[in-house]
Amino acid sequence: MSYLKFEKEELINLEYSLKKEILSTNRAGGYLSTSITLCNTRKYHGLMVLPIKEFDDENHVLLSSVDETIIQRGKLFNLGIHKFPGVGIYEPRGHKYITDFEYEPTPTLIYSVGGVKLKKELLFVHNEEQFLIRYTLLDAHSPTRLRIKPFLAFRNSHSLSKANMHADTKYKNVTNGIKSKLYTGFPYLFMQLNKKNEFTAAPDWYYNIEYLEELNRGYDYQEDLFVPGFFEINIKKGETIIFSASTTEAVPAGLSRKFDAELKSRPPKDSFESCLKNSAEQFIVHRGNNTEIVAGYPWFGRWGRDTFISLPGLTLCTGNTKVCKQVLDTMTSELKGGLFPNIGKNHTAAFNSVDAPLWFFWAVQMYGKAIKNNKTIYHDYGKKMRQIAENFRKGMDFNIKMHDNGLIWQGEMGRALTWMDAVVEGKPITPRNGYAVEINALWYNAICYLLELANELNDSKFIEEWRHIPGLIEKSFSETFWFDKKQYLYDLVNDDGQDKSVRPNQIFAVSLPYSPLTTEQKEGVLLVVEKELLTPKGLRTLSPKNPKYKGRYEGNQAERDSAYHQGTVWPWLLGHLVEAKFKLYGKTAIPFAEQVIQNFNEDMMKYGLCSIAEIFDGDPPQRNRGAISQAWSVAEIMRIYCLINEMKKVKSNL
Repeated sequence: MSYLKFEKEELINLEYSLKKEILSTNRAGGYLSTSITLCNTRKYHGLMVLPIKEFDDENHVLLSSVDETIIQRGKLFNLGIHKFPGVGIYEPRGHKYITDFEYEPTPTLIYSVGGVKLKKELLFVHNEEQFLIRYTLLDAHSPTRLRIKPFLAFRNSHSLSKANMHADTKYKNVTNGIKSKLYTGFPYLFMQLNKKNEFTAAPDWYYNIEYLEELNRGYDYQEDLFVPGFFEINIKKGETIIFSASTTEAVPAGLSRKFDAELKSRPPKDSFESCLKNSAEQFIVHRGNNTEIVAGYPWFGRWGRDTFISLPGLTLCTGNTKVCKQVLDTMTSELKGGLFPNIGKNHTAAFNSVDAPLWFFWAVQMYGKAIKNNKTIYHDYGKKMRQIAENFRKGMDFNIKMHDNGLIWQGEMGRALTWMDAVVEGKPITPRNGYAVEINALWYNAICYLLELANELNDSKFIEEWRHIPGLIEKSFSETFWFDKKQYLYDLVNDDGQDKSVRPNQIFAVSLPYSPLTTEQKEGVLLVVEKELLTPKGLRTLSPKNPKYKGRYEGNQAERDSAYHQGTVWPWLLGHLVEAKFKLYGKTAIPFAEQVIQNFNEDMMKYGLCSIAEIFDGDPPQRNRGAISQAWSVAEIMRIYCLINEMKKVKSNL
């Protein structure tokens, strides 16, 4: 049996099948995503979602869905499915004809109606803006005709479309198809078949198509989609028909060969490990001279913080040092003062992340470990790292500044600059202005690493200016953060006092290559983190003992944001927990690390197939939540694989 395969009983049960989502990307920023029945349940779902340069490179849904109809002996069997207003109202309920769904090598469905058996394969061409469907008539006992009806959206993926008078509902003929562009600024969408066919113009709006996941998330959930008409073509038993949607005109005669070639290039998805590798590749986006990491699908773009945290796991753990460097170089080209863009690009960039520059040091550190050439590292990134360090020392926007005690103070009212960044009605849910524990653990690691490089490369000027700083940070770190009575680290210290909340941020003071803690302190941190925060799916962001703890991530955006870092579980934190345990306990921690990986095996068949979700509920049964495929979730589970393999190679001292 295939690793990712679903049977008829599972597929026709919409309560089950609508919760299973697929994702396939073109490795250039575009993607297709929908449920395994091909019924869209999110505004982010679509068969062709692309970044549009004219609209700040934001993702836009061009082709929402494609409905097919089997015509035989005058009878019409519609294979599509859409949710319309009313409890349980789905039309045209084509899911009842699905007998099989398989994800390997590309999303494939088998429809069976009467004596007809039709195979439908979905494929997004890599590094191009072209989506293909291959139809194969596996069985038929009388003349069969196939009708193909495209549903167009032409809107930002965060928005919904409504029928309007501004849409250009006209089309133009092209070889074996048509081209359509609903609004100015968009590219034309060329819809073509590989063989001659009949296109019947039947322009119409389909009103109030519903997306239940948006309803559950407290957003607008009804949309109107435009259908320009439909294609019809005869199809014989054993014959294949290919439908192409592209932003440039396709050559119909070459579509069949192109589909075959693309299919052969698809990475395997036949095991947990191969799914992780495939998922890792989908986050890496090559556009022009830039190589970037998408933080998560389907709604996140590039985030600076997430990029640096994800980078080692996504690239170095598969031996791809070249791509690692490409991402580092893309990001360093956008460094402004001592800060990286947290979200957005160019004029939309926001530099509101205090930790992104410090995670940059860690990413370079991991890259340096992989290439084993500190001279190259210092040549390529030394100047940028020194620039960041100097800016932190002298002070930057958002009150980011090194104080005389060597520690970094950051933040201002209404701002959330650390990774715990949820804001509701202008107020951070987790206010962390002041000395934040992970920021100063990262700062200590950054300066120690920079001095390591400077010493090896004899940068005497930098050494002279900075050599006393690590000792100063180390002394101040323990004096400021160590909660001796409870044997763990305060999460935050500011003018209001010490925040004794048990949070996972303290784990980085143990896991990072350079730590300001004693062995006894590290053991204390690990003990409390494992006891109060560890779950099978990650670390809770707040101890359940805390009265502010929220164990379920659900409701509208404000309700969800209020739980985001107040108990919600994040898988990415497990990488640093495992690393911390290896640092303290060596090979004896291998079984623990292997169990951490094993705990995610079942998630390949849940939620976002073949990937790991952004977050999970803090309370059992720990439902998958948030984005269906998150870069740092996948990256850190992959990095645990690497850490295990490294630890197995370490010679025992016994």
